[in-house]
Amino acid sequence: MDFPEFFCYVSILACLFPTMVNSIGINYGQIANNLPSPEDAVPLVKSIGATKVKLYDADPRVLKAFANTDVEFMIGLGNEYLDKMRDPTNAQAWVKENVQPHLPATKITSIFVGNEVLTLNDTSLSDCLLPAMQSVHAALLNLGLDKQVTVTTTHSLAILQTSYPPSAGAFREDLMDPLCETLNFHQKTGSPFLINAYPYFAYKGNPEQVPLDFVLFQPNQGVTDPQTHLHYDNMLYAQIDAVYSALASLGYKKLPVHISETGWPSKGDEDEAGATPENAEKYNGNLIKLISGKTGTPMRPNSDLNIYIFALFNENMKPGPTSERNYGLFKPDGTPAYPLGLGITPNNVVGRNTTVGGGSFGNAVTNPYYPMSSSTGYMSISSARQQRYQLLGHVLLMVPLLMIKTLV
Repeated sequence: MDFPEFFCYVSILACLFPTMVNSIGINYGQIANNLPSPEDAVPLVKSIGATKVKLYDADPRVLKAFANTDVEFMIGLGNEYLDKMRDPTNAQAWVKENVQPHLPATKITSIFVGNEVLTLNDTSLSDCLLPAMQSVHAALLNLGLDKQVTVTTTHSLAILQTSYPPSAGAFREDLMDPLCETLNFHQKTGSPFLINAYPYFAYKGNPEQVPLDFVLFQPNQGVTDPQTHLHYDNMLYAQIDAVYSALASLGYKKLPVHISETGWPSKGDEDEAGATPENAEKYNGNLIKLISGKTGTPMRPNSDLNIYIFALFNENMKPGPTSERNYGLFKPDGTPAYPLGLGITPNNVVGRNTTVGGGSFGNAVTNPYYPMSSSTGYMSISSARQQRYQLLGHVLLMVPLLMIKTLV
């Protein structure tokens, strides 16, 4: 499909599905040398109904391209900037250069400072996290932008010590001090708590015992939390509620939780079980339908699901196993990497109107002049993702065997 055909295609999608999906977020990574221009990415984002974009840096080309589109942006300050951002002068200079010029045309609503810092076991980074967040927030306050732009950070699900049953969710003791500092910051400033959650790695780590339907939002028997008697028919909702429980146990019951990354690869190496186009379609397609249904988790049925799918594009320069380069909903030429789960293919734009249970109560080329180094923090984190989730000693990343036995 060439680009004229591509633009005709996405225009049809936007007309057919203008309100089908609500509050979908998408991660926009750029570790590639063959991506469409940011201007060409705009209709792709709209074609899937996404209203929010998470960008791993503050690429001015992307922010300008999305001006006056009403798409909300969360922009990132990579781990490599944490030490520098401890200085309020540097933080204010960064906000003046990377945030202020784009407002209000581009709806920047949040800045995430650091990516999964607390689970990297690097005190040189973790010691900088809160001071950097405070400096960026102070800069926003000084510039009168604090009411429209919040400051937060992302966490790996590995911050949990216990995740099953969801009602027993608890944070790791060794992370409690720095974690509580950031939680106090969130509570004072009104910013959300961000978690990256990947049920795919639970299945990949133990495909013989983790039920595939349970991680793909397919019909299945599900499990019941013995304490709350809430029923779960998918792993992601169980993971989210474990985080809610962990927060509540520390007195942060009202703190909003957003899923800043989740997704499924469409291709992998021989030892990467489940990385297929069919499974990626089911995971992301069913997830989009759940979000569009505006149902919350079993523990928080009336809370909005703020979820960012990973990712917009396949990224051919990402290190690591094959799966790392195949999380995109779209190929670099703008065509779907697989059917988008809404009954949409390049040759078929008719919706399937499939219903999936909700979980609780039945329910072209990148500009060569933009330096790749801007996303080095994202590259290092993404390459480490597989290693982190392969630590099968962290029971929280898998459905515990006790839970599995109730499913089979």
